[in-house]
Amino acid sequence: MMEKITERFINYAKIDTQADEDSTTTPSTPGQWDLLHLLQKEMTDIGLSDVSLDENGYLMGTLKGNIDVETIGFLAHVDTALDVTGKNVQPQVHVNYDGQDIVLNKERNIVMKTADFSELAAYKGQTLITTDGTTLLGADDKAGIAEIMTAVEYFIANPEVRHGDVRIAFTPDEEIGRGPAKFDVDRFNAKFAYTMDGGPVGELEYESFNAASAKLVIQGESVHPGTAKDKLVNASAIFAEFHALLPTEEVPEKTAGKEGFFHLASINGGVEQAKAYYIIRDFDKNSFATRKTTMQAAVAKLQSKYGETALTLTIADQYYNMREKIEPVIEIVELAQKAFANVGIEPNIVPIRGGTDGAQLSYKGLPTPNIFAGGENMHGKYEYVAQESMQKAAAVIIEIIKEHAKA
Repeated sequence: MMEKITERFINYAKIDTQADEDSTTTPSTPGQWDLLHLLQKEMTDIGLSDVSLDENGYLMGTLKGNIDVETIGFLAHVDTALDVTGKNVQPQVHVNYDGQDIVLNKERNIVMKTADFSELAAYKGQTLITTDGTTLLGADDKAGIAEIMTAVEYFIANPEVRHGDVRIAFTPDEEIGRGPAKFDVDRFNAKFAYTMDGGPVGELEYESFNAASAKLVIQGESVHPGTAKDKLVNASAIFAEFHALLPTEEVPEKTAGKEGFFHLASINGGVEQAKAYYIIRDFDKNSFATRKTTMQAAVAKLQSKYGETALTLTIADQYYNMREKIEPVIEIVELAQKAFANVGIEPNIVPIRGGTDGAQLSYKGLPTPNIFAGGENMHGKYEYVAQESMQKAAAVIIEIIKEHAKA
């Protein structure tokens, strides 16, 4: 059964489920429906109960228990990130990895080098699944889906093993911050849950960023450069002024640990108009608020120079630090720690320099820590996951369910 986890993952990875932040639908892309429908059938086929897919792409099902304990849940998201294309994903399997550089694409000379990715050494002898160097892989979070499906199938195949009711859910649009936006916590009906959406083996997280998005639109005035004096207003040049007003050291590539940042995710502009998309991140609520104020102040300064209508900034909170909601029920983290110990894994409890659906779900009344799914170099063409990592994650899920049954 554990060997099947790779086959599952590859089947999921080949479906293009990349999210679209400009879409107004839920899910934001049709490919997510393709994977959700596949999973709906698979859940029914392996014997889960109460399998339902709602009009917004939230797929839920139940592993019926054989003892009476509180219902717990596990979640993963079906969409993939926007950073690199998710079309035509061609996973490559490297059995008994030799610890050397991995040629992802010979024709294009795309190589994942151990000099650049030192963590590869830890995977020597394991089975790695990589990209072909032209797309992301989708281990974030299709590895999590494969792990959950494999774990619940274990209990169906071994009905003598004691366990309570377990709810599972697969959600859309986590990568654009909308994952739990229409998630029905009452319908899910679990006391607490875990997202399988972390990185390497051992990650256990219950503290996340506070997060916001910031969309900046700058309106200029295009005039032929030969007659532009005192007439032309260059929107892209105004953007450059705006960006220069932000702290240059407070960016992802220069921060770590609990340091927050401003991140310019995209810029598209010309003379007439420029549009920029930022994300704002910070662990501390007060610093988070200050960052938003900093952006607003930069806009106000340039509005005083170019006019109020020249710049429009829209800031929207995305999620908050889930530690506030999980610490009062810290026993659910301790339950996961016990499961880790049962399979010989040392928990690495660190703040998430990012977010999961669990951050928003915790504020909706469903405390939801995050557990490793096994992926490395996520959101990029050098993304990979080890079969053994996915098997360990599935084993952790199984042990959490078993330990919970002892309550």
